[in-house]
Amino acid sequence: MNVRRRLISATAVSAATALGLGALSACSSDSAATGNTDKFDVVASFYPMAFLAEQIGGDHANVTSLTEPGQEPHDLEISTKQRAQLEEADAALYLKGLQPAVDEAVSQTGIKTKIDAAGLTTLEDHGGTEHAHEGEEGHSEEEEHARDPHIWLDPVKYAEVAQGVGKAFEKADPDHAADYKKNTAALVQKLNGLNGKFENGLKDTRTKVFFTNHAAFGYLAERYGLTQEAISGLDPESEPSAARVRELQQEAKADGVTTVFYETLVSDKTAKTLAQDAKLKTDVLDPLEGITDKSRGDDYFQVMEANLKGLQAALGAK
Repeated sequence: MNVRRRLISATAVSAATALGLGALSACSSDSAATGNTDKFDVVASFYPMAFLAEQIGGDHANVTSLTEPGQEPHDLEISTKQRAQLEEADAALYLKGLQPAVDEAVSQTGIKTKIDAAGLTTLEDHGGTEHAHEGEEGHSEEEEHARDPHIWLDPVKYAEVAQGVGKAFEKADPDHAADYKKNTAALVQKLNGLNGKFENGLKDTRTKVFFTNHAAFGYLAERYGLTQEAISGLDPESEPSAARVRELQQEAKADGVTTVFYETLVSDKTAKTLAQDAKLKTDVLDPLEGITDKSRGDDYFQVMEANLKGLQAALGAK
């Protein structure tokens, strides 16, 4: 779609071809991976953003992700080739505060349509996301990162973001605005349905407390009246202190906690250490930062429904 793309050199085209990383089902063909098409070319920062772009863009969008499947998104560094890819795109869809390297790269590009998902809903401070104390870029960055970015794990907030993305697509590519509006409405309806499943599935449980590796599920817990207890807090890979293990053991007994949840993209060592010491079970609660062959489903909805089943079992849903 972008006329600049027709003028780029063969070198830039080959660079763009090499950038087919993280391509999703809607953009898996070779022609789509090059970005050398007449479609609405969207570069997304990581899976939850790419999924929105795919669902809303439909047949009109060529979507690629900066984060490869299985790559831990917080650690992403932007390559020179990826910067070139951003420059040639029609739109960038990202979540400011989650991936500092992406925030910097997007701010430095001349791309016309920059869609920050964090500005499409209200972010809250759940007191202990892993981004709160990175602190490499000064106090103001630290304060910004203290807001919990995991909005996609709350279907209601994710639907709010979807509506904002849909409006941005309509404005950036007006020729296909009617389809973007229709696709957005269909996605929001599915997300509302998912919210209903969580509400009904978690409204009557034996306990409301669940343990996770790190504090990724604050919005989900708040939405459905649950309490999230993170083992290690800021760093999902760190070992819990002996004092923290004792504290969680006591809480497990007091609140009837049966299960320690771990994630698919980080080590399960921390969760298994606590579970062994506290004589608890382990299971996966997927923060959906990427889909891999280890994921319990092929897309956002399938994995979220698997998360719901895991929570129901751990919390003793009736």
